[in-house]
Amino acid sequence: MNVTGKFARWGLAAAALLATTAPSFAANWVLPSAYPPANYHVENLNQFAKDIDEATKGELKITVHPNASLFKAPDIKRAVQTGQAQVGEVLLSLHENENPVFGLDVVPFLATSFDQSKKLYDASKPAIEQALDKQGLKLLYATPWPPQGIFTKKDVNSVADLKGLKWRAYNVGTSRIAEIVGAQPVTVQAAELPQALATGVVDGLMTSSATGVDSKIWESLTHYYDTQAWIPKNAIFVNKAAFAALDPATQKAVTDAAAAAESRGWALAAERTKSYMDTLKKNGMQVLEPSAELKTGLSEVGAKLTEDWSKKAGADGQAILDAYKR
Repeated sequence: MNVTGKFARWGLAAAALLATTAPSFAANWVLPSAYPPANYHVENLNQFAKDIDEATKGELKITVHPNASLFKAPDIKRAVQTGQAQVGEVLLSLHENENPVFGLDVVPFLATSFDQSKKLYDASKPAIEQALDKQGLKLLYATPWPPQGIFTKKDVNSVADLKGLKWRAYNVGTSRIAEIVGAQPVTVQAAELPQALATGVVDGLMTSSATGVDSKIWESLTHYYDTQAWIPKNAIFVNKAAFAALDPATQKAVTDAAAAAESRGWALAAERTKSYMDTLKKNGMQVLEPSAELKTGLSEVGAKLTEDWSKKAGADGQAILDAYKR
């Protein structure tokens, strides 16, 4: 054998040896969330990351950054789109201005139980996936919050009693409710809510019992009306380019973990709702059923917002509503 042939064989052998002995390099992703570590959404994110770590034997590690510590809630989606973070979790309705489908789940009294909310999600999911895909994102899963109620520090027997309140707004729907009932909308995200309550920036809001517990709302407000107005969802998505860079086995590990997280998240929401309500009561909140007059007034607000949404969403939105109502 000539020298050239020997070197060629040695080169192939060396390449084979390197292929079997060279270390593999784990991918390290960051996942920002706007909610505190004890919130069940964040607990679910941590389990999602753990499942992926175990399934990939450490080849893909995801670090969850809770409590808006990495990006504020309205900035998380853009951070994932631009590759500053690979995965993110947001309250989907924060971005209704970009596409009406992102705000469907906060139309009042359209879906007021977890079963109805899941049916609405199933009807709207293809449109949500398509909208995110156009923005360079892939939907991984979505999980609900508990039903939304009204927190105040006074009796509320009708929508007229909401007039003049400094009303916490965090999306298009909550701002529009303030406008309709004559309250003053004040934009406050979840991580900023405790301070806004403590300083009197906000004295009325519509949110979940979970957020009430997270923010220790009983330290500032006294009444909770269990209106069950809507059940909003968090969406968890990944940057499409980052996902495409994974090998097929790792991609499957991510989507399998996402499917498990979605099932777990819906179960956790239903399970924790009762405990959150109990916590509010134990800390002195008056947990009340809305009066018939308040229910009627809120239903009228809901009808206006449904009409608003339908006009914005057009024929595509109507198709989703028709699928949901079948």
